[in-house]
Amino acid sequence: MPLHPQAQQLLEYMNGIQEPYGPDTDPVEARANLEQLASVVPVELREQVLHVEDRVVPGPRGNIPLRIYRPSDDPELPVLVWFHGGGFVTGSIETHDGILRPVANAAGCIVVSVDYGLAPEVPFPGGVEDCWIATQWVAAHAGDFGGDATRIAVGGDSAGGNLAAVIALEAKASGGPDLVFQLLLYPVTTYDPESPSIKENATGYFLEESDMIWFSGHYFGSEQHAIALHEAGEWRAYPLIAPDLTGLPPALVATAEFDPLRDQGEDYARRLAASGVNTRLQRYEGMFHGFFGMQRVLDTSQVLFDDVVTALRHAFGTA
Repeated sequence: MPLHPQAQQLLEYMNGIQEPYGPDTDPVEARANLEQLASVVPVELREQVLHVEDRVVPGPRGNIPLRIYRPSDDPELPVLVWFHGGGFVTGSIETHDGILRPVANAAGCIVVSVDYGLAPEVPFPGGVEDCWIATQWVAAHAGDFGGDATRIAVGGDSAGGNLAAVIALEAKASGGPDLVFQLLLYPVTTYDPESPSIKENATGYFLEESDMIWFSGHYFGSEQHAIALHEAGEWRAYPLIAPDLTGLPPALVATAEFDPLRDQGEDYARRLAASGVNTRLQRYEGMFHGFFGMQRVLDTSQVLFDDVVTALRHAFGTA
């Protein structure tokens, strides 16, 4: 089907104010622009959560910032550990603050947002290491902030979806912590520059093929290194090539019709299902990459939000 009319209108606006990332794009400037865009809605106008607390966890390169959203004072609330998108180069707990507040309230769970290190200053596998340390910390200290260590899920969007899938694999390989769910929104899962969805949606749909090359170059150091990691079977970079997906937690994999990452997200969902993992794959027709959290302007974003909340409540046993 064609682009949803609301998506078309929003893309026309976004394409008018943002140039695709290219070789001369400065990562620091790109981050600042994204932060500025996120700050258009001030904190006082965002959905309020009962408790919002910033903490830090020691990591190999310094402290890893966390933001903890607690919707109620009820004890032993389930926990969603969230990894933000942004191509491993941009994004932060600030850019996703307005997105996660409604999730915590509607799903009735604590959300722990992880501010992992960004490339090129922290290249692969630094971000993975930060997310793994944060997830282990949440499992060990959930009771300290009202969480239930037996009901922990991981989730993320785009690059964050990649990290959530990788952390689920890491938890399985390490014998815990036991995760109850993985929420993967249009995730990066493999290296496949010739996939039909990349070629069909190379330009004009917010995430562009040139952006993906820019992100990958910073995260992996070069395209050659990215290819080498894929050929070496490095699943911490590309979860789709992990040799064994059995025993992973249930998953919701959401994709968008007009998204370069559509095929690899759907391929990962099919592999999960074929491996016996309880998996729901949902493609959102007429949508583009990054549409989660845009409920104010996209009706389909509200549909995705409702699906996310339903899936989390079901996984946590609170539906």
